[in-house]
Amino acid sequence: MLQKAPMYSYIPAKNVARARKFYEQTLGFKPKQETAGGVVYEFGSGTACFLYPTPNAGTSQASQAFWQVEDIEREVAELTARGVKFEKYDLPGVDEKGIATGGGAKAAWFKDTEGNIMAVIQSL
Repeated sequence: MLQKAPMYSYIPAKNVARARKFYEQTLGFKPKQETAGGVVYEFGSGTACFLYPTPNAGTSQASQAFWQVEDIEREVAELTARGVKFEKYDLPGVDEKGIATGGGAKAAWFKDTEGNIMAVIQSL
């Protein structure tokens, strides 16, 4: 049943205005709808996320969401040029830009203004 239903990400924010500035000005997202003190952003293939206010933002030590990209090197370069700082985790197969290669994919992680861990992923 759920396997056929669309799935959406929730992104917690302690300060929605600050987070919106990051997502809209730094990452270039366009808001689709404002609701319940938060904002909905739409992405490719009918996916979306809801940025919402909560004091619990940034408490997860795992990735909140990831974007499937075709060229991770290009995405990391473009995001870095826009001011995004990629995490440099001490993992095998991580290059100087923070891009990890392994398990049939490349991945790079960054944190938003709220401390949430996000990722870009490229399948190999």
